[in-house]
Order: sequence, then structure tokens, then C-alpha cells
Amino acid sequence: MPREYVHRAALAEVIPIGWERCGESRFAVYAQWPRAHALFTHGALRSYDATIVAETIRQAGLLICHAELGVPLGHQFLLHDLFFRVDQDELGVGPTPAMLEIDVTCTEVKQRGGRLSGLRYEMELLRDGEPLAAGGASASIIAPRVYWRMRGDVRGDVHGATAPAPTPLPAPGVPCAVGRVHQEDVVLAQTGEPDRWQLRMDTSHPVLFDHPVDHAPGMVLVEAAKQAAMASLGRPDTHVVGMACEFTRFIEFDAPCFIQACRLPSAGAEAGDSVLVTSRQHDEQAFSARVTLAAIASSAAPGSSAVAAESFTA
Repeated sequence: MPREYVHRAALAEVIPIGWERCGESRFAVYAQWPRAHALFTHGALRSYDATIVAETIRQAGLLICHAELGVPLGHQFLLHDLFFRVDQDELGVGPTPAMLEIDVTCTEVKQRGGRLSGLRYEMELLRDGEPLAAGGASASIIAPRVYWRMRGDVRGDVHGATAPAPTPLPAPGVPCAVGRVHQEDVVLAQTGEPDRWQLRMDTSHPVLFDHPVDHAPGMVLVEAAKQAAMASLGRPDTHVVGMACEFTRFIEFDAPCFIQACRLPSAGAEAGDSVLVTSRQHDEQAFSARVTLAAIASSAAPGSSAVAAESFTA
């Protein structure tokens, strides 16, 4: 599997292992989740982090666009929205890597100048033939020259003008309050205000920043939304079971970006707890996500200490 098809530099971060066309707008993607991963598995729980579903959807969509729909390598994908719902009972790590079959349907296909310029894709993820998750995303696709002309005002011209200096990286919050073990995986920094954090954009992170980019990647914001929702609820002993994200502006490296969480009214115990997470930079909203969480069916939840959660949100 060419790693360029899924916009990854490290082979270890490539999730799809194959694909085939099933119709004019339907495809099957075959994928494998590793038994251990720095960000996408919880060792103590022997379970996958639900954000691997978002990354799988992202990579499967890129693969189909490049391999089957004629998008040249090097073109830029501007993500507009991404959503997923997952059955947490299917997130357990087994004795072998998880094998997935993904049913991909492309809709709202747009062409410009004979090339694909945008689409929506919806997916059903099966694990060993059983439903695991469903989701999708939409994106616009832009040629490199057009993209860099659009980005020139803030990132320098296409000939490599010096980009603005990044903001200093703030200290991370408490890992166990957001379901993490290591400080380097925490993407939120405390601000001293309840339910408000500064986004940590650590460009040296080997997974979230697998390769050089000119703005905060979408998966950094997905991770931030998950962590903010956990911290806001004071419930690190939860799994994300659903997320619906909208991306409206680029988040730049040279100015602080702030994450805000607001708990939403409960739709009942079976529906889980929902939190609205938004990001703002230069006082403009750049991202929003509705995150739904449910209790982990295990007493081995990482960092279940209420004290840790309170210290993070204070």
C-alpha cells in the first residue's frame, strides 16, 4: 500500500491494506488495526481508542480519491466535516490485529476541468463481518498551485517565503484527566478558566504530525475535541461513541487557538453524555464538534481519579 495514497510518511501509520471497486460509486477498502499503537490503543483496557475510527475514515477516503477517482498525488484536501458512530463493544483488542472491511459510497461528486474537485463519502465499517462503526466526511480538492496561492497571505508564497514563527508550546495538562498516559499526547493546556484550554500544536508529535504541514491537521482537532469533552465532564473513564465535526477555518501555528467545551442536555442514559466543543483563533470560530461519550465497561479505565479531572479543569 503506497503511504502517499493516505498522506502518511510512516508506513506504521498506514491503516488500509487493499481496496477494490464494487460499482460506479461504491468501493470496498480493507484495513488492519494494530494490536498496540502509541495513540490509538489503551494498553490497560485492551481496547482501541475511538479516534482510530476517524483516522480510518480519513485514510480510506484519501485512498479511494487517489487510487480510483484520479486525484493526483500532491493535491490538497480541505476537510469540511467528519462524523462517526461506533459500537464500543467492538473496540476490544484481540489476540491478532483487527481486520476491517469498509463499504465506501461516494456522493455529491463534483468535477472541475475534468478532475475531481469535491465529494462526500459515507462508510460502514465491519470487523470480522460484524458492524463496528459508521461515518463519513466531505472535502474539497485543490491543486497545489491554487492551494499555495490561497495560503500565500499567511504562509508565504509558493517559492518558500519565510513563514511566521509558531507560538511557544504551552505546558500540557494532566494526562489522566483526558484518558491519556503520556504528557506528549495531551493536546490541551490549562488557561485557568473552567472548560477552556489552549490548543497544544506540538509539531514534533510522531503521529499527530506525521509529516510537515502548514496548519493544524484535522486529527489534532478530533483529539482535542475528545480530550476537552472528557475533561469537561470530569469523566476520563469514558469512551467516545460518536463525534460530528465541522471544519470552517484553518488553524495557524503563529497564534494561540482556544478550545471551549459546553455540556449539552442529556438525551437519556442510553444515549450517553454529549459535549459541544469549539475552537477559536483570532476570535473567530474555526472548528466545532459534538462529542458523545459513554462509560467504559471496565474498572480499568485510565486515570479514573476525580481529583485529577478537577485539577485539569480548574
